[in-house]
Amino acid sequence: MATASVSGKDTIAIGVKADQPGLGLKGRDGTYSGFEVDMGRDIARRVGASRVRFVTVTSDNRERLLNDHSVDLVLASYSITPDRARLVTFGGPYYVTHQDIMVRREENGVKGVRSLAGRRMCQASGSVSTERVTKGLGIPVRLVPAPSYSACVQKLINGDVDVVSTGDLVLAGFAAKYGSRVKILNVPFTDERYGVGLRRGDIDGCENVNRALTAMYQDGTAQRLLRKWFGSTSGFTPTLSVPEYEGCS
Repeated sequence: MATASVSGKDTIAIGVKADQPGLGLKGRDGTYSGFEVDMGRDIARRVGASRVRFVTVTSDNRERLLNDHSVDLVLASYSITPDRARLVTFGGPYYVTHQDIMVRREENGVKGVRSLAGRRMCQASGSVSTERVTKGLGIPVRLVPAPSYSACVQKLINGDVDVVSTGDLVLAGFAAKYGSRVKILNVPFTDERYGVGLRRGDIDGCENVNRALTAMYQDGTAQRLLRKWFGSTSGFTPTLSVPEYEGCS
């Protein structure tokens, strides 16, 4: 099927997570809320859509749902990587997060990423965050698989893993929800560029998404949404400056 640009579409389907507090969370009434939900809605309006519908995506199915036209855009803590960029086109990034570490509130033995050797780390399906620890830094952790980061955090709370490590924006949402039981160490060790996923080859759509993001940072919309969703999270301060865009290719 030929690539169809999001530019000029009247209705845009946006893939978001359904289980990440602060970023994308689906309520019992079926509505979605979070920073990426609000960002997606505003981007869609700025590229010309009059209606938006949200679709649940996971880290495993983002590329497939984009390329089979089930969704038009994806905002789902979608880190831009060379491997992924061969499958989809990325707009943005709309935020540069930093990989950090979450442990149980009472944990005092983990001081940083080098302290993770031998620890049980949760590995969320489809995520590249654990590879940055095991392959990128060569730290020998004991990986415990889980279907998602919400499942990882539950394993952490239940004592089934010792650590959850991914972008601090994801961790901040869970910390806001479970702050009495977990904590973020604030020892960032990588950058993760969260991009807007588009179908591979939608260069016109990508350029319009980047124009929308530029406008959102220039008029204060992006900063307002970051403060709305993360401004009150203890121990976390979101970055409010405009990210450097990748360019569409």
